[in-house]
Amino acid sequence: MREFGRDAGANVATIFALSLPIIVGAAGLGVETSYWYYEDLKLQATADAAAYAGALEKIAGSDTATITAAATQSATDNSLANVTITVHTPPTSGSHMTNKAVEVILNQSLDRMFTAIFSESKVPERARAVALITDTSKACVLALNPSAYQAALFSGNTSVKLTGCSVMSNSVQSDAVKVQGSAALQADCLIAVGGISLSNPVTTVCKSPITQALPASDPFSSLPAPAAGNPCKTVNGSKTSQTLQPGTYCSGMDLKGNVTLQPGTYVVQGSLKINANAAVSGTGVTIFMSGSNTVSMNGNATVTSAPTSGTYSGVLFYGDRTGTSTSSTFNGTASSLLTDAIYFPKQQVNYLGNFSGSGGWTQVVADKIQWSGSTTIKQNCSSLGMKDIPSAQSVAIVE
Repeated sequence: MREFGRDAGANVATIFALSLPIIVGAAGLGVETSYWYYEDLKLQATADAAAYAGALEKIAGSDTATITAAATQSATDNSLANVTITVHTPPTSGSHMTNKAVEVILNQSLDRMFTAIFSESKVPERARAVALITDTSKACVLALNPSAYQAALFSGNTSVKLTGCSVMSNSVQSDAVKVQGSAALQADCLIAVGGISLSNPVTTVCKSPITQALPASDPFSSLPAPAAGNPCKTVNGSKTSQTLQPGTYCSGMDLKGNVTLQPGTYVVQGSLKINANAAVSGTGVTIFMSGSNTVSMNGNATVTSAPTSGTYSGVLFYGDRTGTSTSSTFNGTASSLLTDAIYFPKQQVNYLGNFSGSGGWTQVVADKIQWSGSTTIKQNCSSLGMKDIPSAQSVAIVE
């Protein structure tokens, strides 16, 4: 019996010794599986954050290199080791292969611990995320200045009706959009990166103004400045009626009487003044104000429309983005028509008088905007070659 006991004990010890690696491996597999699952969750969260960071850069109008750098930096900040980061905009797969999406793919290889007794190969892990930018509104009045008080101001007895579009301000100030005095304003919504100050009620489609919004990107940020031509052209101030050709007006433009602008691009190196009794008309016209030169409009101007195609499609007035801070004034009457986009990224636009547009198609995009005239403006201007101006953009992880 003693011999039998010794033999049995030896067998148990032998079996235990032989099965110990399996037991340890099984226990290790359970531990490592939990570890791999944790790392997978961490990798996915990192991919989500990186895609979100890239989408925010895209909203800001950054190029692909900057978007990629932002997403990569976000992933790197999470201190992941041995991770390969790939960024695509637009995504190269999935159901959101659109220019308004950013795709981030992360790949990493994990070292084995207990399960190394079964295999020495690393454990591959992959996470993919897609962030999509959505537009909840379109703007036809956009103040670009990021820090100005009252960047979009409606005052006096102004009466502005915006149909199918919103007022947007990129300013972080508490009164980024301000309505004061007896001003009457109707719009789809009032949207600001900062706050909105209302002295009296406004009529909006949205339930309430949107504050703390993401900034709207400059819709014309990539628009090139037209080159100056030679020789210089001039305006004959003694004529009561004349027709002007596109080109460079080195001494500015002082318009009186009846003036017809032929289609094309006008580069104005000096001030542009439309006098009180002037009647200016033209179609397919873009007027570029070089440097810090300004517009002063005081007459019954009728500049029917900008080009509907080409580089300056939909742009009627274009203020040089290299200029210094100044202001241009559009002071019209009920018969004054300014159709398409008025774009002054470095200037304040004072929009006075009673303006309308041909069918109401007008956009005002400027550093700051002060509105004290009366007008009706509509959006949905794609038929005239104008761009949409997304506002109140949001970012969501959709894949």
